[in-house]
Amino acid sequence: MKLSELTKGQTARIKKISCSGSLKSKLIDMGVLKGERVQVVRIAPLGDPVEVLIKQYKLSLRKKDIEGIIVEEVQ
Repeated sequence: MKLSELTKGQTARIKKISCSGSLKSKLIDMGVLKGERVQVVRIAPLGDPVEVLIKQYKLSLRKKDIEGIIVEEVQ
């Protein structure tokens, strides 16, 4: 499942970051790492951007940027 497919309130663990280049580096610098827990806090009315909670801080990301983040849902 992709991070972009989660709905508001869902929590997941990052399994793989399949982005490449500078986008992958930026995501890693912001704390988007394999094994981290991520929760979708809010989705903008038109679906973009998506606000997520990672490592106790909120991060807003464009939907196209999180298409390559593979997650598994956790309860």
